[in-house]
Amino acid sequence: MARVLLLFQAYRLLIYFDLYFASRNFRAIHDRVHSYPLKRPGRPAFDIGEICHAIDSACVWYRKEVRCLLRSAATACLLRSRGIPGRLVIGAQSMPFRAHAWVEVNGRVVNDRPGVRDEYSVLDEC
Repeated sequence: MARVLLLFQAYRLLIYFDLYFASRNFRAIHDRVHSYPLKRPGRPAFDIGEICHAIDSACVWYRKEVRCLLRSAATACLLRSRGIPGRLVIGAQSMPFRAHAWVEVNGRVVNDRPGVRDEYSVLDEC
């Protein structure tokens, strides 16, 4: 039952951030992730892998394609709601121009390939 609730919370966060994403209010996404409270550390009921898996599963069932910023904002907030200090990282590369977002916990990439930080120059973290 706890995993179903985690999946529901992941799906709810996708909807929440998709409303900002649809209105192109990227500053609001950044501000909301930045101010999202970190639950008091304790013994987490789920580990980082289970939380990222819940977001990935919610993305499969989501009504439209989930882009990296939406997925990463939801992941960072779901981690924080479980007492894990997830940080949304936004990066870009110049040639060819690409932007990308991912989540790190204590400097370790958790929802993307480990070398993503080497491919992109970090623009912001929150």
